Amino acid sequence: MHDATPPETPDALPARTARRMALTGAAVLLVIAAAGIAARQFGATEQRADVERAALPAVALVKPQPGKDTGQIVLPGVLEANNYAALYPRVDGYVRSWSADIGESVKAGQVLARIDAPEIAQALAEAKAGHRTALANQELAKTTAQRWSSMRKDGWVSAQALDEKSGDLAAKAAIAEAASASVHRLEALQRFTNIVAPFDGVVTSRSIEVGALARSSGAVDGPFYTIADVTRMRVFVQLPQSYSGAVHPGLKARMTLPEYPGETFEAVLVRSANAVDRRSGSVRIEFQAGNPKRALKPGAYAEVTIPVQNRTSTVRVPGSALIFGASGPHVAVVERGDRVRMKPVTLGRDDGQMVEIVAGLTRNEQVVDSPPEILETGDRVRVARSASAEAPAP
Repeated sequence: MHDATPPETPDALPARTARRMALTGAAVLLVIAAAGIAARQFGATEQRADVERAALPAVALVKPQPGKDTGQIVLPGVLEANNYAALYPRVDGYVRSWSADIGESVKAGQVLARIDAPEIAQALAEAKAGHRTALANQELAKTTAQRWSSMRKDGWVSAQALDEKSGDLAAKAAIAEAASASVHRLEALQRFTNIVAPFDGVVTSRSIEVGALARSSGAVDGPFYTIADVTRMRVFVQLPQSYSGAVHPGLKARMTLPEYPGETFEAVLVRSANAVDRRSGSVRIEFQAGNPKRALKPGAYAEVTIPVQNRTSTVRVPGSALIFGASGPHVAVVERGDRVRMKPVTLGRDDGQMVEIVAGLTRNEQVVDSPPEILETGDRVRVARSASAEAPAP
């Protein structure tokens, strides 16, 4: 049996080879075109991703450091006088004289200033005259009532007439009592023309001058004098809630003041508010300190070192990492996927740069330093820098 396919002629071979080469070239061109399209799409995707990453807020991360095991806590305190009074004028008039200036010691009852109030003196004179008139009318009504009572016994007057005279006597007596009360009121008011010290103390301010107008509504112009009893000082401290269970009345603390470097003062805890301030998460406590040399001044700032139980489970972060809001202090923590979560924390000691966190944060978390105000839970961020909490700022 013979093959029916005719043998290829020499002219057919070059044509077939050319077709194969054309098909191969077309296939190569298609592959190159597909690769170019894929590269362009990949580049566009990468560019979009870069744009999205650039749009995210850049944040610096810090790692919390372990808390210091010092056995004490140093907190700011404010000194106040054991007793304090602001003295205002109680009468209208003009200042005639004053006798005590700032820094001077005064005694209880000492006259500090005198006020001329002629209207009060005139009103008092009129009230005394009215009182004398009322007493005279009362005496006349009393005599008349006694006389008519005698005549009633003899039947010369009616019972109705006697009752009228007795009623007139009672009315005159009431008028006399009202006049006496008016005199006493004006006498007491006249005593207020002298501004006196309510207790032993020191004059801390004076805003009174001779000839100045004194008004009974002096609260608008401020007090004429302020007096402070500085024999003992009260020291108020805002203690973090986590330490409130470690202090008790009688606890002794040390105070230092910037004007007395190297010198310490002893203070004793006397009372606690036993209530936590919702805004700061702290408890207000009061110390007292003796002040025999008047070295302590009202309104002064002090650093109070309070002995407390050691705490080793605390961490510390920079103060710039804290976020304060209506619900208390928070920190922003970056979790997997570059997502942010806002975590409430409880604050401890604050040494100016580092703040102790006693609850709400662990050492293994990444905290955002100086977080943007618009940052919220669930937001994505771009990490620009990560360092230790105690690393110096760039």
